[in-house]
Amino acid sequence: MIIIAVLTGCAGFLLAVLWMDLIFDSQVLAHRDSPEQLPEPVLASIAAYYQRATTSSRPMSVLVALVMFILLAALVFRFIVGDDAGWVIAVSIVLAAIPIGLALTRTVPNAKRLGARTDSVVEQTRLARAIFTDHVLCLVFMLGFLGLWLNKAA
Repeated sequence: MIIIAVLTGCAGFLLAVLWMDLIFDSQVLAHRDSPEQLPEPVLASIAAYYQRATTSSRPMSVLVALVMFILLAALVFRFIVGDDAGWVIAVSIVLAAIPIGLALTRTVPNAKRLGARTDSVVEQTRLARAIFTDHVLCLVFMLGFLGLWLNKAA
């Protein structure tokens, strides 16, 4: 039962981080029908958030990565010592590994680039929209992960 608490706690923490990110990311929605660049105040707001979230809040970004690692390690531990059906672990790995992999390989690098604001406005717009899409996808996967393990705990 402790491992389930660790899994759901990690998922809850990561969902909270995603929610905070989406508060800023969602500004792109008002301009989703416009293929043009995002207005400067929108880009400035999102970029300033990601500059803080990825660079100046260094201990917090390390904490997020640590929680991702703990979640995956707890899944491996559960696979080794647990009595879960194989499909539960397989689905859990997919639901966790896809958003974690996406975050580490694409979303965080894009957020760092956007936070630096060294790209053209067109590229910053593309980055902001890509980050939003990534975060929505991650939210869906992590909600599925959390739902699976909360159901298992019930």
